[in-house]
Amino acid sequence: MLANIGYRVIALKLVVPFFDWGKLSARLFPVKPGEIILFSRQLALLFESGIDIVTSLELLQEQTSNRSLKRVLGEVVSDIRSGNPLSVALGKHPESFPPIYCRSLSVGEQTGNLETVLRQMADYMEKEAAARKDIKNALKYPVIVSIVAVIVLAVIVIFVLPAFTSLYSLFDVELPLMTRLLLSTVNWLTNYGLYVIGAIAITVGLTFVYIRTPEGRLAWDRLALRLPLLGRIAHLSELSHCCRSMSLLFGAGLPLPEAMSLVIESSDNKMVKNVLTSVRQDMIRGEGLSRPMAKSGLFFPLMVQMVRVGEETGNLDVTLLTVAQNFETEAEDRMRSLIGLIQPAITLIIGVVVALIALSLISAMYSLYGQVL
Repeated sequence: MLANIGYRVIALKLVVPFFDWGKLSARLFPVKPGEIILFSRQLALLFESGIDIVTSLELLQEQTSNRSLKRVLGEVVSDIRSGNPLSVALGKHPESFPPIYCRSLSVGEQTGNLETVLRQMADYMEKEAAARKDIKNALKYPVIVSIVAVIVLAVIVIFVLPAFTSLYSLFDVELPLMTRLLLSTVNWLTNYGLYVIGAIAITVGLTFVYIRTPEGRLAWDRLALRLPLLGRIAHLSELSHCCRSMSLLFGAGLPLPEAMSLVIESSDNKMVKNVLTSVRQDMIRGEGLSRPMAKSGLFFPLMVQMVRVGEETGNLDVTLLTVAQNFETEAEDRMRSLIGLIQPAITLIIGVVVALIALSLISAMYSLYGQVL
């Protein structure tokens, strides 16, 4: 167009606005997984009813209440009118539709099973969202109890103990050892508490900066898989996510190397990504999937054996789904057991601390009363 009106293009640069209202709106009003799940099921139903894709998306755009999703669907409709397929149009919005979602839809478009793939992705995302919701709900009570415990102890240390310290200082008497240790601790915290808080804040900040580096992220993710109690749960969750994702993509008709690439991209653990990348490279060289998995200590023997059986029988997607369900069940059981231990442990710790403080104050009062008399 510029050439037709007599201009010669020297250079083209994308204008980046100082405030990107689209990104700001996406952050303020993010598209929740539940909305994508509902969108997928409704879109599949509209397709089955014989409604064309543009009309279906416009209907869903009108009824959605999320501003970000409404804006995204409007742009998707424009891209589809311009000739882009649905998977490509949705792929331009990775903050709402992850790559694994869009690639699965691409396979569905090629095979003519778009409605089936949409329902499979809805089930997949629903399972992932339910797992995260269960963990959040289970951790609510321990977190609330911990916060209340910290507040109560802070009130005792800041307001109650100094009053008793002033009272004891009026009398020249020898206090019990437990009381002296308690008062010394309170005095030390009063004098150096800000320095301790500052040191903790600096340590947390430096740790956060280190984790942002590739080496730090790898070390952190490796540590997350090796922590006592929590490490096993994180390990099971990562492997179940990998198995369920590969089962979904491979079952939809995606080649295994490409499915592995999407699984690697969707993983949040750097160590798991590196191991899966190595497995994919060995698989491309012709070693299959189970043999490279057996070389790494990341994959449990059950997973390796089931993958080998799936390769031999041609039912790899079914065996991977079975492994994912097995690992998810074990992770849920371990999480419930761990949370069941956290609650009495917090109560016990609070009781012991409060009992020690009360015992120290009461013993000091008795000692003071006896020596004064």
